[in-house]
Amino acid sequence: MSERIDSHHHLWRYDKSEYGWIGEDMSLLARDYLPENLRPELVESGIQGTVAVQTRQTLAETRFLLDFAEEFEFIRGVVGWAPIATAEFLEVLERLKGYTKLKGLRHVIQDELDDQFILRDDFNSGIGLLKRYSLVYDILIYEKHLPAAISFVDRHPSQIFVLDHIGKPRIRAGEIEPWRTNLQSLARRENVFCKLSGLVTEADWKHWQIADLRPYLDVVLGAFGARRLMVGSDWPVCLLASTPKKWFCTLKEFLRPLSVSEQDMILGGVASKVYSLG
Repeated sequence: MSERIDSHHHLWRYDKSEYGWIGEDMSLLARDYLPENLRPELVESGIQGTVAVQTRQTLAETRFLLDFAEEFEFIRGVVGWAPIATAEFLEVLERLKGYTKLKGLRHVIQDELDDQFILRDDFNSGIGLLKRYSLVYDILIYEKHLPAAISFVDRHPSQIFVLDHIGKPRIRAGEIEPWRTNLQSLARRENVFCKLSGLVTEADWKHWQIADLRPYLDVVLGAFGARRLMVGSDWPVCLLASTPKKWFCTLKEFLRPLSVSEQDMILGGVASKVYSLG
């Protein structure tokens, strides 16, 4: 059996000036969330390893996460940030290549004012360098960005991509189109994987039930299949709507009809393979 892997969580030392996205309705997040806070949640959820993912777009945070990964064995990999769309990106990659736990990079596409940012030539030039450094690219977008993401992926057929939070469908509003059609199209690209994460915070935080999520989970499972899905808590952001234990129990309930080997892939095997976790 593969180790159980949480493929998506965050860590931070809270500073109001650097976490402006944490509004008044998210006051629970306005504090430090560090590995020692995460460890009990992992034990309770039966998780053996994790992938820490960036939130701030600074190299300082990338190194912050990598330092924690060296100190805490359960952090098996890091998806950091680097200036992908800049002329110095190659030089940065050269400086980062000695960090064996750096497994991928991410840019917060969803916050860019330009909905076509992901198609910019300078950004794509940078993405074209990732494969030679064996780095995965995590795609963080809203569902409105899926058409551009499809065109983006098609420019890089040899690059491994992971779609975060199933592309953030409008679960709270109960809308499934055009997300469903676009996600199914994206999933036809075999170099794209997907994280079962972030759903509860796209739903009604206080009143969500598995029935609210099931239509979206069914689409993702049908589109990607067990061999291209992985689970993630999105801790601590998930705390707005769920504990990690509750979220992982919800996923296990959804996955119950699958074979043991399929469940094993989704709960750890796929993440371990995609991110080359030690």
